[in-house]
Amino acid sequence: MKSSTEPLSPTRVKLTIEVPFDEFQPSLDQAYKTIGSQVTVPGFRKGKVPAAVVDQRVGRNIVLDEAINSVLPQWYSQAVQEQEIQPLSQPEIDLTKFSDGEPIEITAELDVRPEIVLPDVSAITVEVADAEIADADVDEQIEALRERFATFTEVQRGAQEGDSLTIDLTATDKDGQAIEGAEAQGMPYTVGQGEVLDGLDEAVTGLEAGATVSFATQLVGGELKGKDVDVTVTVTDVKERHLPEVDEEFVQTASEFDTVEELRTDVLDRVTRGKRMEQANEARDLVLEEIIGQVEVPLPESLVAEELGSRREQVTQQLAFAGTSMEAYLEDEGQTAEEFEADLERRVRESITAQFVLDQVVASGDFGIDDAELSQHIMRRAQQSGQDPNAYIQHLMEHNHVPEMMSEVMRGKALASLVESATVKDASGNELELSRLRADGTVATDEELAAEAESRAKAAVEAAEQSADAPHQ
Repeated sequence: MKSSTEPLSPTRVKLTIEVPFDEFQPSLDQAYKTIGSQVTVPGFRKGKVPAAVVDQRVGRNIVLDEAINSVLPQWYSQAVQEQEIQPLSQPEIDLTKFSDGEPIEITAELDVRPEIVLPDVSAITVEVADAEIADADVDEQIEALRERFATFTEVQRGAQEGDSLTIDLTATDKDGQAIEGAEAQGMPYTVGQGEVLDGLDEAVTGLEAGATVSFATQLVGGELKGKDVDVTVTVTDVKERHLPEVDEEFVQTASEFDTVEELRTDVLDRVTRGKRMEQANEARDLVLEEIIGQVEVPLPESLVAEELGSRREQVTQQLAFAGTSMEAYLEDEGQTAEEFEADLERRVRESITAQFVLDQVVASGDFGIDDAELSQHIMRRAQQSGQDPNAYIQHLMEHNHVPEMMSEVMRGKALASLVESATVKDASGNELELSRLRADGTVATDEELAAEAESRAKAAVEAAEQSADAPHQ
């Protein structure tokens, strides 16, 4: 078998496969066995029917078709590997020459990943925000910790800001008809949140347990979103919140530390590491954005159309889950349907371009992946989706999404390598060495970097020795 390719466009090729008939003969023999085991001929046992008799009973053309259909996928896969093609679509296969006893020719047209000329990444400079850490950042984290250990006391007075209430809600339209789904019983609510309904804070402030009040507002979701409604709210209890004092007793209860100073030092360290990770994420986005803006990447329109359809479906499902319509969403966003489509297509094209760029970097680089890295990535994806990790992993295995997860890890490594090649500065002009940044936000020392390089070199030598010692077949 031999194969060749002919470019039809920057993203589409014609693959030609030529096979001598004698190479096809084993597949033809197997087809005779398969069909022979399915027909019943007096005087012959199942599976022992001679080829000539099979030809008489079902016709040689049927056998030829059976043989070619069974072997075509194998020939196609082999030719794709030989030509180092990266398919992006299912092939359109045409059996151009297929006569009994003659050489066979097959052509296949398919979309392929385009070749990209990457810019000089070392010439790219991006600026990220300063990793400014203020006392207020530490105070905010400690305040959140205090709120976790808050206690509540039921009080016989009017509700005040910060109080925790239990309320019942019902809503009616302007005709006094109850609105289905716009009611709640025993709902916890903190005065001052202002997150449920406009006007609710004002309505409940000053109410004691057992009091009822009505007020006019607009619903924030559902079919009546944005419509005027009347809401009746009943306060069933009022509880005053008590935050613990930040002292050694609180610190020892709420953390593994003994003193307030130790707790503040730890919080400062965690906030600092978080700010570094924010800088790194911003740098990755900016560097990739710069690269995308400097390259011309032809995209297969079939791939763009498929991704557009998938994104539209996701948006539709999310809006349905939120109880709103596309029309209401566009109104909130201040967009027309045409502007939404244009924005969606732009983001799809940028996403596909970014994927192509990173995949090319992966293909031309030397990026490895171990089980620990893959496991960590899958766990992060499970957390982001809000799913149980075990259920998420089972879903991946059942639907063969593990290779997709591996590709995501490799693209992440490719992007990290691009960022390390670029120049990244903060707003104050300081150049950041992101190659030293670890996944937890810590910064590696020279000694740690040297130890890691030595470990990688040792692992490479061991892998080479194992490969040399492995039996060759």
